[in-house]
Amino acid sequence: MTGCAVFAPARVNLIGEHTDYSGGLVLPVAVDLGMTVAGRSDEGTIRLRSLAFAETVELDCDGTPRETIAGWGRYVAGIARLLHEHGRPPVGFDGTIGSTVPIGAGLSSSAALTVSVGLALCRAADFELPRLALARLAQEAEHVAVGVPCGLMDPATSLLARRGHALLLDCATEEHRLVPLPPDVAIVVFDSGVRHELEHSGYAGRRAELERGVAVLGGRRPSSVSPADAEAAVRAAGLDEVAARRLRHVVAENERVRRCVAALEAPGGPDLTTLGIAFRESHASLRDDFEVSTWELDLLVDLAYEGGAVAARMTGGGFGGSIVALAEADRARSLVDSVTAAYAARVRHEATGYVCRSVDGAGDVAPVPA
Repeated sequence: MTGCAVFAPARVNLIGEHTDYSGGLVLPVAVDLGMTVAGRSDEGTIRLRSLAFAETVELDCDGTPRETIAGWGRYVAGIARLLHEHGRPPVGFDGTIGSTVPIGAGLSSSAALTVSVGLALCRAADFELPRLALARLAQEAEHVAVGVPCGLMDPATSLLARRGHALLLDCATEEHRLVPLPPDVAIVVFDSGVRHELEHSGYAGRRAELERGVAVLGGRRPSSVSPADAEAAVRAAGLDEVAARRLRHVVAENERVRRCVAALEAPGGPDLTTLGIAFRESHASLRDDFEVSTWELDLLVDLAYEGGAVAARMTGGGFGGSIVALAEADRARSLVDSVTAAYAARVRHEATGYVCRSVDGAGDVAPVPA
């Protein structure tokens, strides 16, 4: 039997929020929080045990559940079924899933799950797929599992990212390239402790509202028009205020992604001032125009800047979850201490801070003997 162990990282999106599903630009980073799947091929059964939930899911090799499943098992069944439909040989797998990703924190735990399970199932069956193809299947698996119309960013980051870099991804064309990160700047994530599930949040509603806005662009993508052109189209169409605000956020957010890439690649070295301004603008837009922030996330952003962060904004789908901050590397730990202490003094629950390292996309870890 074939043994394998794979790791799929979570992602932190530096900027480009709620742009992916309208074919926009995103700038995420894969971080050293993630999911590990370890096991070996098996005869006729896919059996996976979650260490976090102390539960086991059993499937036929085509992804058909042996009994009714819920929660994380739906994602496993979704990716197994899609791999079967795309030619994966009917090889079983017996393994365990370990995770260091805080669930519901907005760090794409679902993508880390579908990517890690998908890659392990491919390894067990000696079945190869291009990384972007596997990312698309992981994206579709989430649709199948819980009906959430998520974009390509999360699984693509988990598979395509590289250490020391952010990933600039055009979600319409799937063109992507690496953008270097400053080695002396740390990525700090603050989990607000407010849990969100995209399946039950306003995520699908925001997407529908945005689609009403995008319709007035006459076939143009939000990433290809200027804010002024978008405003003119909104006025000409008499678009309702809600859809107009959703569109305004996405058009401006794509511009902010471009500004941040230019700041990171500035000839004289990274322009941290521009990054800080763009992050502030992004958070304000997500709070006011897209309305996906919470008062806890707003508080964390303010506390991060007060604590000396270079940049800070909410990250992920919103409605709870986390913020991302950039800080001078030698001050990152003190930033975590000051922000979490100030947050605990004002909120009934605690925030958790993570000083993250950028890592390579999903791949093999310690080999498992056959």
